Amino acid sequence: MGWDGDDLAGQMEEVFERQQAAADARANRGTSSVEERARSARFETLRLSRSRIMGQLSQATNPAHRAMLESALQSINDQMAE
Repeated sequence: MGWDGDDLAGQMEEVFERQQAAADARANRGTSSVEERARSARFETLRLSRSRIMGQLSQATNPAHRAMLESALQSINDQMAE
């Protein structure tokens, strides 16, 4: 499984911007449900995990470790896109 960092980073930046815009719109309404707050917190947790994994991936040299990190990154990206 290949990993094109620039392409992936660009795609995920778009996802993040859409999610952030939706979160901002909810915040501007002045009311957010428990579900919306939980969703926002989950997205933030995923964003932080993604950042940590990308940092580890940039340092990883062992092919098996890189493969594990790429798999984890793909899983997080999939969850963020939901």
